[in-house]
Amino acid sequence: MLAAMPPVPTPKPAPGAPRVRERGDACPGALRLHSADDGHLARLRLPAGRLTARQVGVLADAAEALGDGRISVTSRGNAELRGLADGCGAELAALLAEAGLLPSATHERVRNIVASPAAGLDGLGAADVQLWARELDERLCAAPWAAALSGRFLFVLDDGRGDVTGLGGDVTLVAVDPRTALLHLGGRAVRVAAADAPRAALAAARVFLSAARAAGTGAWRVRELPEDAGLDVRDVRDVRDVRDMRVGRDGQVERGGRDAREALVAEEVPEPVLPQGPPPAPGPLGPAALHVLAPLGRLTAAQLLALLPADEVRLTPWRGAVVVGAGPDRTSALDAAGLITRPDSPWAGVSACTGRPGCAKSLADVRADAVPGRPGLPVHYSGCERRCGHPHGDWVDVLAAPGGGYLVDGAPVPRTDLAPAVTTARTAPRTTR
Repeated sequence: MLAAMPPVPTPKPAPGAPRVRERGDACPGALRLHSADDGHLARLRLPAGRLTARQVGVLADAAEALGDGRISVTSRGNAELRGLADGCGAELAALLAEAGLLPSATHERVRNIVASPAAGLDGLGAADVQLWARELDERLCAAPWAAALSGRFLFVLDDGRGDVTGLGGDVTLVAVDPRTALLHLGGRAVRVAAADAPRAALAAARVFLSAARAAGTGAWRVRELPEDAGLDVRDVRDVRDVRDMRVGRDGQVERGGRDAREALVAEEVPEPVLPQGPPPAPGPLGPAALHVLAPLGRLTAAQLLALLPADEVRLTPWRGAVVVGAGPDRTSALDAAGLITRPDSPWAGVSACTGRPGCAKSLADVRADAVPGRPGLPVHYSGCERRCGHPHGDWVDVLAAPGGGYLVDGAPVPRTDLAPAVTTARTAPRTTR
């Protein structure tokens, strides 16, 4: 279980045909490591990006003792450790488990929960969805059948400001007011009580698994289901108690022996629209929190520790962290640690994949070639056409080209001319991809 797993190639479907998955996904986890050119990689799921102060210290220690001394923040607010040596899997798992970062060995890769990082801090959201995230995580880990979800299946919990609704969630919850939430699944939505929101989200995941099983295509995500798969968000009203579902030996969801039901009131909403809002800018969030960004999405162990003291730290989908319990007086110290603390920083919104030498597929050392520029649209540097870790929504695509140089939104640019080309692309009007 702790061995590094090679990547599994995924054949592309014929035009117009549904994607067929013949095996489970190969996403790395904390227990299933991925082999890369710079060593092994572990991806640690952090529901809502949340870390206690003690867990921050453990993660920094693990990066220095077992890895390359850095922590990558993913586009889902998770953490990755790179440069891990052969045979360190058991030691890493023990460290994480002792710190409460590995509550379920069977479910650790499916704990993909993103929640509005500023919820409950700045008074702008309709509900504190961070609390929903904790309950959903507990329910998810307690449901044996949920282990059948793909490591790519994503729950998104938005507090009404629309900052995370554009992240491509398979199941999306949006707070409408303190008492009400909208549950979105497959382009349709139902209205549920806020108190039922986490349970409804888990029920929606069961509806997806049932539809995927009936379709027989092995879909990992909602968007991979055939159009006639019969996915219907209204089926959450027929949710069974989580104890009544299990995963069989073939990996398929089966019903248990009990037939208890839980009532879930869910009213369909015609023509639902997801709210869309910007992510929080670097800087203060309310009176006692700060949002900072990691340079190119990667923190050194020292930079991670510089976030302390804190009541908690929330890693964000924008490759940064919300430091809860930190006032504006901490800004100078975090800036001195090399973190991005201001929206006008030339490095704000700049991210990159691993690139060379860590990734064998990369055509360039994109992290070394990345340049700052006048703030504007997010910009992502990619070493190959997979564009790993790119932002969602509208962004500037800087892609390494064969033979040297880059393509900036498709236009060839010599490496020496990247700075003006990227600045122009970040500030030029455009339509959403």
